[in-house]
Amino acid sequence: MHNAMPTRAIGNRQVGAIGLGAMPMSVAGHMPDEAQSVRTILAALDAGVTLIDTADAYTPSHQDVGHNERLVARALALWSGDAGSVLVATKGGHTRVPSGWDLDGSPSYLKQACDRSLKALGVDSIGLYQHHRPDPRVPYEETMGALKDLHDAGKIQMAGISNADPAQIRLAHEILGDRLVSVQNEYSPRFRSSEPEIDVCAELGLAFLPWSPLGGVGRAGELSTRHAAFTEIADARGVSPQQVCLAWELARSPVVIPIPGASRPETILDSVAAAGLVLSEEERARLG
Repeated sequence: MHNAMPTRAIGNRQVGAIGLGAMPMSVAGHMPDEAQSVRTILAALDAGVTLIDTADAYTPSHQDVGHNERLVARALALWSGDAGSVLVATKGGHTRVPSGWDLDGSPSYLKQACDRSLKALGVDSIGLYQHHRPDPRVPYEETMGALKDLHDAGKIQMAGISNADPAQIRLAHEILGDRLVSVQNEYSPRFRSSEPEIDVCAELGLAFLPWSPLGGVGRAGELSTRHAAFTEIADARGVSPQQVCLAWELARSPVVIPIPGASRPETILDSVAAAGLVLSEEERARLG
């Protein structure tokens, strides 16, 4: 059973208005078993999700880089639908080291990371490849030059950036032109400081993919306690506060495509329902 969902554009592709953030399935301390993760991804695909967001650095430890990418690839191989209709977005440039996380925005590293991601995903070309986080030790234009090279070599079909400010978005757009299709920054009721980036994306015709759109791993429940209006509207509508939150983000701009994380089928199915939830002007005003 493969349902349609309202769609939004990423470059020349149309994807379901709600994507799936696969990170929680590979984060130590929150990880479900693999069978549950696969069930979650399959439930999302059957519900009409056609954008899955992953990264090489989503892994329980630095010794298993690509864990989440391999998981997504396994689930897609098991799906009865058309895997070609699904845009898999991955990232490189945020590295895992024994002490936690580091950065490497050097062109040579990014090209190596992309080759590794191609193997982990089992594809010849990555649908959307995103630079994960600016590296202050490497000029941003050099990192963007590497994305351009990867695109021109056919290793990636579209380029994106993540955790970028308005000036970096404009610089990336200048260097990459229409190869650049998306920006992925944090955005939620708790974290609204990406408003200027959303406006730059709308101006340049780029998709804006909010990460942690429900407030972050294990924090979705805080919507009820910290942001009362979301709960009040949810109760009045007979839906979850999480659905109201995602509908609020969709209403912010037509370029917004939230990618809520999930590690249980129930969670992503609840999130997907937000694609059909239209808030009134008055409800939006109350949510701010």
